[in-house]
Amino acid sequence: MIHSSQLLRRALLADAVFSGVSAIAMVLDTGALASLLGLPEALLRETGLFLIAYTALVGWLGARTSLPKGPVILVVAGNAAWTLASIALLLSGAVSPNLVGTIVILAQAIATGVFAELQYMGLRKSEGVVTA
Repeated sequence: MIHSSQLLRRALLADAVFSGVSAIAMVLDTGALASLLGLPEALLRETGLFLIAYTALVGWLGARTSLPKGPVILVVAGNAAWTLASIALLLSGAVSPNLVGTIVILAQAIATGVFAELQYMGLRKSEGVVTA
């Protein structure tokens, strides 16, 4: 267990809010969002469902002053991987988003990369082992 820094808690909570809003949009209005972005409905729906669970985990971590280090490292690594995967998705040709969809994918990739960096910095500022 570590005593989380204020930066880490804020970065986790901001990530939870961003992910939660995205999840709600993707799950509740999949069809309209798919048309707006030029992306497959299944991709958006499944991503939204994943983000519901992710939001719960990251929100729970962000609300705690002492927390397990492992899940935080997993969140940081996951955010870094998400950023790279989003760019790879655009370059792969597996999807053909329109201009708005491309901009949205790039914007969320940048935001996710920023969250990864802030969470990593916050983790480094967090205090060592906390006794249970």
